[in-house]
Amino acid sequence: METASTAFRDLTLAGFVDRLASAEPVPGGGSASAVAASLGAALVAMVAALSVGRPRYAPHADTHEIAGGRGRELADRFLALADRDADAYARFSAALKLPRETDEEKTARAAGLDAAARVAAEVPLDCVEACRELAAAAEMLAGRSNANAASDLSVASLLAEAAARGAAANVLVNLPSIADAELTRSMAMRVEALLRDVERLGAATREVVGSGQARDPLPASGV
Repeated sequence: METASTAFRDLTLAGFVDRLASAEPVPGGGSASAVAASLGAALVAMVAALSVGRPRYAPHADTHEIAGGRGRELADRFLALADRDADAYARFSAALKLPRETDEEKTARAAGLDAAARVAAEVPLDCVEACRELAAAAEMLAGRSNANAASDLSVASLLAEAAARGAAANVLVNLPSIADAELTRSMAMRVEALLRDVERLGAATREVVGSGQARDPLPASGV
């Protein structure tokens, strides 16, 4: 039987969806975003694998190897982020329940909320960062991989964007609970910059896929 302590990666797909649909607070949007991104990363790895050993795409062999490796690594990282996000929420939820009757309790609760909010913002920020890597890996393969699987790169880029936006929302919702104004400002700016990158890379991927154009091999430094 699946328990609340089971890592999300160890659940069946149906089990994860059932838990997501339940009245339990976790998994929530942050974990769902990370899982969606994991699917996108798996698609990148798949497209790379479908391109390996094909003479037509031999000039892009290095790109396939690197993008495939990144896709597999990111797929694993996103699943870990799904669990980290749930843990961060649980920590913040526990801090909210701390007593606040006395001045000492209020001070301790405020400190606990601040610390928990930092983690609750940092974890989805890590997810947005990883989504940028995912979007870049998909863009790298566009026009340089098996044309029969090109549409899967479009799907991967869309999943990267959706996951990045979902994770970004979780960053921003936690910033008001962080006392350090400079930290919150820098995190908000970082999120905005990352989202722009993810959207730019996603648009570039879908433009190449839509055009059906083949692209030149990347120089060694670009891979």
